[in-house]
Amino acid sequence: MPLSRLITLMIGISAILGLIIWLVSSLTQLTWAIGNPILANALIILVMALLVGLIAAFGYYFFLLPKQAKQKRRSSPKVSAVKSEAAQENLQAVRSQMAQIQDEVARREFILRSKEIEQNLARGELKVVVFGTGSAGKTSLVNALMGQIVGEVGAPMGTTDVSATYRLKVKGVDREVVLIDTPGILEAGIAGTERETLARRYATEADLLLFVLDNDLRQSEYDPLRGLAEIGKRSIVVLNKADLYPVEDIEAILARLRERVRGVVKAEDVVAIAANPPMMQTDEGEWLQPDPELMVLIERIAQILKTEGEDLLAENILIQSQRLGEEARRLIDEQRRRQAEKLVDRYQWIGAGVIAVTAIPGVDLLATAAVNAQMIVEIGQIYGCEISVERAKEMAVSLAKTMVGLGIVKGAIELVSTALQFSVGGFLLGRAIQGVSAAYLTRIAGRAFIEYFRNDQEWGDGGVTEVVQRQFQLNRRDEFIKAFMQEAVMRVVRPLQLELKQEPLEELRMPEYEEVRIEREDTIEDWK
Repeated sequence: MPLSRLITLMIGISAILGLIIWLVSSLTQLTWAIGNPILANALIILVMALLVGLIAAFGYYFFLLPKQAKQKRRSSPKVSAVKSEAAQENLQAVRSQMAQIQDEVARREFILRSKEIEQNLARGELKVVVFGTGSAGKTSLVNALMGQIVGEVGAPMGTTDVSATYRLKVKGVDREVVLIDTPGILEAGIAGTERETLARRYATEADLLLFVLDNDLRQSEYDPLRGLAEIGKRSIVVLNKADLYPVEDIEAILARLRERVRGVVKAEDVVAIAANPPMMQTDEGEWLQPDPELMVLIERIAQILKTEGEDLLAENILIQSQRLGEEARRLIDEQRRRQAEKLVDRYQWIGAGVIAVTAIPGVDLLATAAVNAQMIVEIGQIYGCEISVERAKEMAVSLAKTMVGLGIVKGAIELVSTALQFSVGGFLLGRAIQGVSAAYLTRIAGRAFIEYFRNDQEWGDGGVTEVVQRQFQLNRRDEFIKAFMQEAVMRVVRPLQLELKQEPLEELRMPEYEEVRIEREDTIEDWK
């Protein structure tokens, strides 16, 4: 009970007692003064009824009213309305995105996770997740918190393969608290990595984290702690096995821990405990199991859940729905990117074939092959953008001029010429260079337009120049050029060699490459 209410109660009781004594004395004198017993008794009954009503009102205010208010709060705890509505909107957006996910397994996973978030929103349970390395004593801490053995105490590192969930009631907290023991992190091997992935997933879904350590914080432990804080997770850093250290060492370790986690975890949320103290032998030779030393942690958990539980729950549900939406968008973006890249790969070799078999000196290389309007239209369709052919032509010409101005066309021809010198000779070289250069430039342009549509039809802060230059640098690496040229030989050079066997040599001419022209838009032939 608050101090102000207690003082008011004491004053009220004293006043009532004084009033009773005064009334007894006054009514006795009044009875003798009236002389009429019936009238005197009626007056006494009226005064006593008023006194009883006063006492009843006083008791209701101080005892029954607070209990009713408390029961009312417990009967219908509500998550923050604003964050709850935001979470529902995010989940609705995720459901609308699921139809775009082609991977059936991934789509089912998203549906399942969205339903779990909705169920968490409806149940309103507070999740406290125990997280840390396998040797830090997480299971021992859970056992101690539950007040009974619920797992294998002292289990060797790596034996907690799956999470374990327990329910408990925390004094002063209206909601049910779910305590989750997770597998250890930083374990070796594929199995250890899989267990850590599971543990991290539970950690990202927690309302409150108990990050358990058994010594000073290592960098490998600090990184996940900081990462969880960055996504909005509230943590208590728990230094377990404090009974193994002298008091002065514990204080020094706690001071270092608080300094290490400054800005990530509050200083008061770094505590030391002994979840499973070793047995001790008495002077009589009897072995006793000391009680766990958890009071400072229990009080801190209760305080956080009591004062911040509703906000933590609402924030966590909102974070989960936002993360699910972000994952869905990333999956769809990756799916679209793969489709668009396959489209560019197809068009680059179509353009290469057209240019290689044309064999016209001074052909408008960039305008007719490097950027194809139909390719731009189809990339836009993949990203849900309807682009007309005429608009695509304008975009292609604009990008072509940029590539010429940046020297990318010249650089591409030089790069292809150098690579083909070792595999093609004679009359085939010029036509092969022309066709493969067209394919290479189409690839750069197509990849640039993928970035354009991924960025909501914006080139970004650096503009088209930065995007094109970045794509040129990415596609001139040795490992890519080697694979690209191997495919070019199969798709361009071999068909030309077959054609050569059917043509008289005197009709073959070497194309000229001193000038690569950008023709006016009205001279562009068939863009499709």
